[in-house]
Amino acid sequence: MFRIRKIYDTVIPANRRDVEQVQHILRAQFPGLSEEKIAVIPDQLTNPLKYRFRSILFVAEDSKRNVKGFALVSHEPNLKFCFLDYIATGMQSMGRGIGGALYARVREEAESFKCVGVFFEVLPDDPKLSHDPELRRQNRARLRFYEQYGARPIANTKYETPLTLDEDNTPYLAFDPLGKEVRLRSDKAKRIVRAILERKYTDECPKDYVEMVVKSFKDDPVKLRPPRYLKPEPIITTKKRIPDDMRIILVVNEKHAIHHVRVRGYVESPVRVPAILDEIEKMSIFLRVTPARFSEKYLYQVHDSKFLNYLKKLTESMEPDRSIYPYVFPIRNQTRPPKELAVRAGYYCIDTFTPINRNAFLAARGAVYCTLTAAMNILEGYRLAYSLVRPPGHHAERCSFGGFCYLNSGAIAAHFLSSHGRVAMLDIDYHHGNGQQDIFYTRRDVLTISIHGHPNFAYPYFSGFRDEKGKDEGRGYNVNFPLPENIATQQYRDVLVKSLKLIERFRPAFLIVLLGFDTVKGDPTGSWNLTSKDFKSNGKLIGRLKLPTLIVQEGGYKSRVIGSTARNFFTGLWQGAHF
Repeated sequence: MFRIRKIYDTVIPANRRDVEQVQHILRAQFPGLSEEKIAVIPDQLTNPLKYRFRSILFVAEDSKRNVKGFALVSHEPNLKFCFLDYIATGMQSMGRGIGGALYARVREEAESFKCVGVFFEVLPDDPKLSHDPELRRQNRARLRFYEQYGARPIANTKYETPLTLDEDNTPYLAFDPLGKEVRLRSDKAKRIVRAILERKYTDECPKDYVEMVVKSFKDDPVKLRPPRYLKPEPIITTKKRIPDDMRIILVVNEKHAIHHVRVRGYVESPVRVPAILDEIEKMSIFLRVTPARFSEKYLYQVHDSKFLNYLKKLTESMEPDRSIYPYVFPIRNQTRPPKELAVRAGYYCIDTFTPINRNAFLAARGAVYCTLTAAMNILEGYRLAYSLVRPPGHHAERCSFGGFCYLNSGAIAAHFLSSHGRVAMLDIDYHHGNGQQDIFYTRRDVLTISIHGHPNFAYPYFSGFRDEKGKDEGRGYNVNFPLPENIATQQYRDVLVKSLKLIERFRPAFLIVLLGFDTVKGDPTGSWNLTSKDFKSNGKLIGRLKLPTLIVQEGGYKSRVIGSTARNFFTGLWQGAHF
């Protein structure tokens, strides 16, 4: 078994490893290819302007992450065509359907870009152009493979003209119209051929040779060579499906309901998760995975050990269906904290309405496991992942809990990812993300941005002011946008756009979005009037950053609309990220 995966860059270790394996296959399968062209692949993926094409790499990898084959494609968005540079499998993977699966994925990608078709070079089957009988046999096999997709050499051109008299095996230019009737006009074909020759063969093709080949495209529309190896049959069409590597990884805290506070007015209730899940599971863009278990060391890397040990000890000692609410808030004398565990709750809490009960720590730890699982999938090459969890986490600071939050799942994931590159955290919950601000306030490798109701009127009241910008090395890497109690949609969007520009300037390897639906009109904890459609537009703006993005569920308590709001947000995010 194998899976096809799209490689966007070489930021994460999994991508770097796969690109190295691709380069190894290239050396083995194309011994005449210069080392310079092999070595430049990582730069092609990350610097499209330099090469005047957007390079796209697909790999076929087995369950052990061994690359069995690959396809490297160049996309030209203005002329709307794709050029297949290479498609190859390892020597031990031939004949296993990998080449067909890769080419099918290339065609899916070209269709998603609304390309006129896929162009590629294929070695000739004409004895006048290919003198070696064994090589001609291999060439015929490749032509037969492509014919089943309706792809054939373009007829009546001089593309296969040798550059020198002694040159052998000059390629045809083949065209795959992606199952459509061939309607490629000659003027369009000429522009495409010029782009291929001038951009890909700058050092090899003289100007007069390029002009000669371009002028030879006279048929209007272009004609393809008649099939030679297959009888006229229905062409293999691209399946109308979303490839797994383009879908959003979904990790759900399935045991979240163990933390259920049955108190009138306690809005952070279990119904939030199924209300979201019922709507988004109707969509085909999600790929659900099972959460993994992780060592508690990841909790201790972010939260204070005394705080964690207290939280664990107290929850383990509590009777079922009993909750303790902080009611005494002593000045935090580090040498003499209260001895009674119940009294000590206020020592570690920032409010009076976040209870501690038997399952609070277990549910919060489960949310961390889900979020780290989502982060792991980002490191394995998926571009989007959603951790649908409760309780939320963005109010949990290094040494305290509050705001229904016990452990800061997003901050723990950010610290985990930061060993692989810089991380940007964007908090779009109605309330200030004081947790990650506190945790990363002196760090410059994690940029924290929060858009929220002004603390003059909105929880947590004591943080989220504009002048809180970070400290020491972290100075300038904490940004707050406290907004008025009543704002217009465009005012919010302008701030979001400004935040996204700051993220682009920071150039992170990863983005973590702390997603709150409490900014929607009518939420019992907010005062803004965003609609579900606004969430679609805002999601699309975030997706257009084209960053590996982890979404962590935070607030949102209007259960009647939370599902449709989530559906709209993820529709926009997915569209922005992939198109």
